Amino acid sequence: MVEGLVIALVAVLCAGALYAASAARVIRQYERGVVLRLGRLRDDVRLPGLTMVVPGVDRLRKVNMQIVTMPVPAQDGITRDNVTVRVDAVIYFKVVDPSSAVIAVEDYRFAVSQMAQTSLRSIIGKSDLDDLLSNREKLNEGLEVMIDSPAVSWGVQIDRVEIKDVSLPETMKRSMARQAEADRERRARVINADAELQASKKLAQAAGEMSEQPAALQLRLLQTIVAVAAEKNSTLVLPFPVELLRFLERAQQQPAVEGAGTSRTGRQPSVNGATAQPPSSSGNGSPLPEDEAPLPETRASEEPAVPPAPTPPAAPSPAEQPFAHH
Repeated sequence: MVEGLVIALVAVLCAGALYAASAARVIRQYERGVVLRLGRLRDDVRLPGLTMVVPGVDRLRKVNMQIVTMPVPAQDGITRDNVTVRVDAVIYFKVVDPSSAVIAVEDYRFAVSQMAQTSLRSIIGKSDLDDLLSNREKLNEGLEVMIDSPAVSWGVQIDRVEIKDVSLPETMKRSMARQAEADRERRARVINADAELQASKKLAQAAGEMSEQPAALQLRLLQTIVAVAAEKNSTLVLPFPVELLRFLERAQQQPAVEGAGTSRTGRQPSVNGATAQPPSSSGNGSPLPEDEAPLPETRASEEPAVPPAPTPPAAPSPAEQPFAHH
């Protein structure tokens, strides 16, 4: 009798242990439990720790409450300015309502992934290439709003959406490189021209200061010579002063001005030491023409006379020849 009681007690304990083992569930700290009893949702959400369910009647679904990092596959699209690009992104989201994440959508991860891809394609078609490359914060905000609107009913909250990379065709990359190079060259030329303008203004001021003090130019010349000589060069370049050239030019122009003044007084320069007389007028009072003006007198001693060459005797005519003696 006692043995039967002991066996029954052991059997009950074993059944209880099996029931407890099959009914006990452990929920981690970052999870929440949703219980479906005979297919109907229980209102209470199981918190982290040990919880019990009815075996064969209840079904426990664990929902991860951590922030999920999901990469969005690269999407090919055409921008508003007709440029073909390939854009990929990453999305950060988490579940805020476990019951809606289980009941409202079949697979919330797959749903968020597909919504992110379609929203990314849409945002590519509405944006320009420059916006995709330089104004990504605004595009990220717009993409987050587009994904978060339907995800709220799924019990999912979108924390952040980031565009990772924008791939361009090789032809577009070369065109952008040429554009950037041309822009940098333009800015370099503008900066160079501005530097030349500022340098010319400073040089004009320096020239004005040196014109007031001529010794400053000589001192500057000596400083240049010292700077050249400090390089241990065997050849010394000495600049030729421009003022000396101007002095020689003025000295050459001065005799020409004096000759012009002498011609205005009516005197003519002498030829071979004799002074030429002005042309005399004819008997009727009219001056002689220029081609009939008397030649200037010359000294006979300065031009020695050349004796005339001897003339050969003329041959006698046949009439004047004597008769030949036979």
